Order: sequence, then structure tokens, then C-alpha cells
Amino acid sequence: SKRKVIMYKAIPKSFALVGVFSLATLFSFSSNATIVEFVTSQGNFKVNLHDQTTPETVENFLKYINDGDYNNTVIHRLKPGFVVQGGGFKFEGDFPLTSIDVDSTVINEPVYSNVKGTIAMAKQENNTNSATSQWFVNYVNNSNGLDTDNGGYTVFGEVIEGMDNLEKIALLPTCSEIPMPDYTNELCADASFVPGIENFVTISSVSITDSTIVTDTSLASVKNTLLNNEESSGSSSGGSLSYLALCALYLFGFRRRVRKG
Repeated sequence: SKRKVIMYKAIPKSFALVGVFSLATLFSFSSNATIVEFVTSQGNFKVNLHDQTTPETVENFLKYINDGDYNNTVIHRLKPGFVVQGGGFKFEGDFPLTSIDVDSTVINEPVYSNVKGTIAMAKQENNTNSATSQWFVNYVNNSNGLDTDNGGYTVFGEVIEGMDNLEKIALLPTCSEIPMPDYTNELCADASFVPGIENFVTISSVSITDSTIVTDTSLASVKNTLLNNEESSGSSSGGSLSYLALCALYLFGFRRRVRKG
């Protein structure tokens, strides 16, 4: 099916796994870390989380970190001058890419604006409260669109180190919008060639580096004011952002879809 920047295919974890977590365990993930580091094959970057102002989203994100779900995933979408997106898939030696398991959806918290260097949650089209595991980093100021479309996209942190490494990823060649180091258009079109893990931008780990309760007070965070203005005027951005529409996530010329699960 077609996706937006912001879209993903949700594949719930088994009921048996979900049942393992007690209420106390779930609470232990709440607002107890605000700076995390992404270790990638193209250099690291750190994100300062808004754990006090977008608490549900941060708690959700930290749970994926603590569960190790983001370890050994790949960046699966790159749009230079727009966004870089991850948190949804792994490469396990063959195609299609393997979807990571996801938990329940999280409520939308569109407090901040999708300006350059912010990290936000992806979600399903026309479904405001549908975010699970996938995130994206804004390469530019995307507020005129992402702050209002689909109820606004929840910005839950800001890149405080390593934005240059993210911008280096934007220079990589792509195959069906997947950034592919040391890959060519010819290989992308060759149905018989299967790349190796070295041909992907891998995220080996995402870990907590500062567990202080509040670390974002020094940030000059930009509030999302467009959504309130639009709601008060009764207007809607639905359908106005056709430039964001993704073609179905096909892989490498031979048109294999990302696994649906």
C-alpha cells in the first residue's frame, strides 16, 4: 500500500509478549531519560527528548530503546531536502526487508514544530493517533505542512549532536528512496543482485546517554502554532500535501514490496 513520510505498516507484537509486562514495568519507562545516542554506520548523532511536554511519545520511544528494537535496523527512506526516516525495518540478508515488531499506537502530541533538526513520529495516513516505532528527522523547516497535516506530526526531540552525519546520509545514492552506500543505478536495476549489509545505513544501537529528568530547558524549541490556527479557522490541510506522497515501498527495480507481515 502507499505510504507517506510519516507512514508505516504496524505489526503488533504477540499477545504473549505484551502480557509479560506488568503495570509497574511499563511505568518504569516513563520520563526517565532525555538524551539518547544513535550509533550508525555513517556516524553517530544525539537527540534531546522532550520528556515533559511530549511524555506519551517519549515513553513509547524509550520502550523501543529499552527493548532493543531499534538495534540493527536500517534507514529505509531518504528524501534529501525533506526527511530521513528509520525505526521500522531490518535487513536480514535477503528481501523483502523485515519489519520490526511494534507495540500499541501512541496518542498524538503536536506541541512542537517540524523545523530543521527535529525528530518526529511517523504514522499512518488519515490516522492522527497511529504512531508506533517509526521516526523521522527533518532536514529543513517542514512546518508548513507537517505541523497541520493528519493532525500534525509529533516532534518529540531535537538533534543536539551529529546533524552533520545525518546530512552526509543525504548525499548517498538511493535505490527506491533507500540510502545505499557504494551502490549504483545499475545494481539497483539488476534483479539478480542482492546487496550486503554494508550497502545500507545501519543503526547498530540507540541508547540512553543522559537519564536526567529534564535536559531540554536550554533548547530554543519552536512551538507548533499552525495547527491551532488552522483548527480555529475550521480549515483542513487534508489532501493539500500531495508532494509528500510516497510510491509504494518497492525495492531495487525488481519491485518486491517491503514485508507486510
